[in-house]
Amino acid sequence: MARRSRHRLLLLLLRYLVVALGYHKAYGFSAPKDQQVVTAVEYQEAILACKTPKKTVSSRLEWKKLGRSVSFVYYQQTLQGDFKNRAEMIDFNIRIKNVTRSDAGKYRCEVSAPSEQGQNLEEDTVTLEVLVAPAVPSCEVPSSALSGTVVELRCQDKEGNPAPEYTWFKDGIRLLENPRLGSQSTNSSYTMNTKTGTLQFNTVSKLDTGEYSCEARNSVGYRRCPGKRMQVDDLNISGIIAAVVVVALVISVCGLGVCYAQRKGYFSRRVILHLKPRQ
Repeated sequence: MARRSRHRLLLLLLRYLVVALGYHKAYGFSAPKDQQVVTAVEYQEAILACKTPKKTVSSRLEWKKLGRSVSFVYYQQTLQGDFKNRAEMIDFNIRIKNVTRSDAGKYRCEVSAPSEQGQNLEEDTVTLEVLVAPAVPSCEVPSSALSGTVVELRCQDKEGNPAPEYTWFKDGIRLLENPRLGSQSTNSSYTMNTKTGTLQFNTVSKLDTGEYSCEARNSVGYRRCPGKRMQVDDLNISGIIAAVVVVALVISVCGLGVCYAQRKGYFSRRVILHLKPRQ
């Protein structure tokens, strides 16, 4: 008796499972699939593959680009937008001949076909990542600096994907990320950040005078900005003292002149002449 009841329970569960699956297909739902990630270099080609059952005569295919607003890529058996001129269909797949950075994003293919239970819908999502080489980075290098001060050089690129790393060069020679491993004849007080592109001298010296350039590099390529010269001079203490002395002497002479004019009564005579009534 116990065995029969177990068999009946298993049969009921199987029937329920079959009904549930039939309901699932009749209303066009499908089990979620793992999302594909396609990586392509800008201006090269990429293939967006739609992993669905074999194409049939009655199959209907649509490709959409997802985002804030959904746009059609392939609709009514025709490629849409600028894909008309630089893409082609290979079965359910899209071959983009000339990928641009604006193509990056999520795409969804939808394949619908009639079945015994109703309209069956299959979906697949593809993420397209476009790799972009860096452009010539913008480099900020001061033309002059005073010895002993803090000086920061900046380098930045906004085009590269993935984000590039930065390397600084002085007179064409690459600066080490850890300056203490370099030559004893160079300043070891700088800090280089390869992620942000900054090169900071905590106490710049005359040894740091030279031509500086920066290189931005990622997995696709690299570019370097033109070199810019930075001149570091010592603070001229004697010149500053001499200038202060000269200014003090000028102020003293002017003060003595004013005092002399007051004693001689030059200022008072002018006032009396102005106050004298007309005849």
